[in-house]
Amino acid sequence: MSVLNSKVPEGPIKDKWTNYKDKVNLVNPANKRNLDIIVIGTGLAGGSASATLAEQGYNVKAFCYQDSPRRAHSIAAQGGINASKNYQGDGDSDYRLFYDTVKGGDYRSREANVYRLAEVSGNIIDQCVSQGVPFARDYGGKLDNRSFGGVLVSRTFYAKGQTGQQLLLGAYSAMNRQIARGKIQMFNRHEMLDIVIIDGKARGIIARNLITGELERHSAHAVVIASGGYGNVYYLSTNAMGSNATAAWKAHKRGAFFANPCFTQIHPTCIPRSGDYQSKLTLMSESLRNDGRIWVPKKLEDAKALQQGKLKPTQIPEENRDYYLERRYPAFGNLVPRDVASRAAKERCDAGYGVNATGEAVYLDFASAIQRYGKEQANIHGIDNPSKEKITELGEKVIEEKYGNLFQMYEKIVDENPYKTPMMIYPATHYTMGGLWVDYNLMTTVPGLYCIGEANFSDHGANRLGASALMQGLADGYFVLPNTIGDYLSNEIRTGKIPTDTPEFDAVEKDVKERINFFINNKGTKSVDYFHKKLGKVMWDKVGMSRNEKGLTEAMEEIKAIREEFWKDVKVTGAENELNPELEKAGRVADFLELGELFAKDALDRNESCGGHYREESVVKEGEQKGEALRDDKNYAYVAAWEYTGNPREAKLHKEPLKFEFIELKQRSYK
Repeated sequence: MSVLNSKVPEGPIKDKWTNYKDKVNLVNPANKRNLDIIVIGTGLAGGSASATLAEQGYNVKAFCYQDSPRRAHSIAAQGGINASKNYQGDGDSDYRLFYDTVKGGDYRSREANVYRLAEVSGNIIDQCVSQGVPFARDYGGKLDNRSFGGVLVSRTFYAKGQTGQQLLLGAYSAMNRQIARGKIQMFNRHEMLDIVIIDGKARGIIARNLITGELERHSAHAVVIASGGYGNVYYLSTNAMGSNATAAWKAHKRGAFFANPCFTQIHPTCIPRSGDYQSKLTLMSESLRNDGRIWVPKKLEDAKALQQGKLKPTQIPEENRDYYLERRYPAFGNLVPRDVASRAAKERCDAGYGVNATGEAVYLDFASAIQRYGKEQANIHGIDNPSKEKITELGEKVIEEKYGNLFQMYEKIVDENPYKTPMMIYPATHYTMGGLWVDYNLMTTVPGLYCIGEANFSDHGANRLGASALMQGLADGYFVLPNTIGDYLSNEIRTGKIPTDTPEFDAVEKDVKERINFFINNKGTKSVDYFHKKLGKVMWDKVGMSRNEKGLTEAMEEIKAIREEFWKDVKVTGAENELNPELEKAGRVADFLELGELFAKDALDRNESCGGHYREESVVKEGEQKGEALRDDKNYAYVAAWEYTGNPREAKLHKEPLKFEFIELKQRSYK
């Protein structure tokens, strides 16, 4: 019998959330004033949760390591947010969004959580419009939608290529209202370094003031982790360089099970790396795949000439171009899910057809879209027999309206005009579907410790569909957690203020101090980045887009060796009682070095291919699906939840069986 209890309500899937809310325990407004909640992270999940919980009457303490909640990495999200409004009248519904999400995640997510996500998605749009989020609108003034990978409808609401920024400003304005009222205490430039457990319940945190270095004790009746994902375990990723796994990993080491760490998404449309000294990769929104066509040369000699700079893409005639996604997946074309598009790009580049100097890039070409839109505009404006130049001019204006800031960003980084020459893209680490295990209430295996947004595992299975990250973050923060946390807090109304002068707080602060003292006093010779880069290379080479038993076994040994060297030879400059970015990085990389080994262990244990987890031993051997990921539903239709036992490779596996009552389990096909 599993120790995991998902607490999914009984009944038909359409009624579960309604029935749950009808019967869940509540806290009356007068008692909410006496209950404290800590929220770690102020991105879309943490920001929306903080604002909503404070609006309900709870006392909220919100923490972010940035100088303002507006700097949370959610601001970098570009393309849009999904919701099943069916504004386009193309057949969308809550059920279809639910189905697409479960299928897109390769049937490795919990049905009840995903249906609830689809059910509340429309409320998010209404809430954000009320906050003044400037979503794009169509010619009639209604909110516009575009399509994203893995679906056959248009359900993605967007604000140019700045959707994350606009949504975050909405959540931030809601937070500011509560800060002004005194219901949110905001702790900028503070990093949570450990969780305090008292009598088996999460009761507080130890945080470091990043300006002064002072360690602070903060108590609460419940703690909410909303600190984002762990993609920077790869060193190079599309995440902000400060993004880290420390909050979630510390929770894991204090008893919260970590679920499906190997489920990590490689995004297909990123600007390719330019060399070995790069520290950050830049995302190009998936929305570009609506109008951009992905291709490589058909002829190997053309690819070699492109790599050597002897040929330009515009010199390759149409008949010599391989639009490989359209060729392989005619039903979805360039809008296949991210895992499918990423693997296809890697396959073409590994075969020698890459188009840049490193051989690790494919083209994303807007020439066809520019011509199509240009002709349409010429018709609209009554221009007879327009010249090719006029058509191009009109078409480029339409593309600029839809994606202008993305094109601008690309040109600044690559120094090429994407209106005139195709963009170059290549897959890169982006989003992590794994995270802390949570039940239907979004509570971890530690009572009183909740986890929301990308930091938990719950909604995306083995592969997240594009534009669903913003949806999950805001769903959890605005609509789910505020309805579930009261069930736990209703039993805390007689607890009173949680004191911080207790042996439990003393012990955890001592642990944190000893670790900081070690880093400051260790007489090593190598920088933190030296170890982070070494870890990232192992992760990308052996635990990246393609995995096998030999590579994963080697990766575990290599990561262990890097970790042992790190603790012997790391050098941290500066002092503990000041602003010290090197000290911050040291703690984060130490956690990545443990997480990386658990990541590889989880990938080794799951001997199937599903979504972003591609095991070379488990692929379709013949037929039209040859080479595609092959799931093993008989042996692996479960959530892998790992319990910390003192060493990542000795973590104990707990399984939450995944039951599919409302969607038929079948092999994914996008052909």
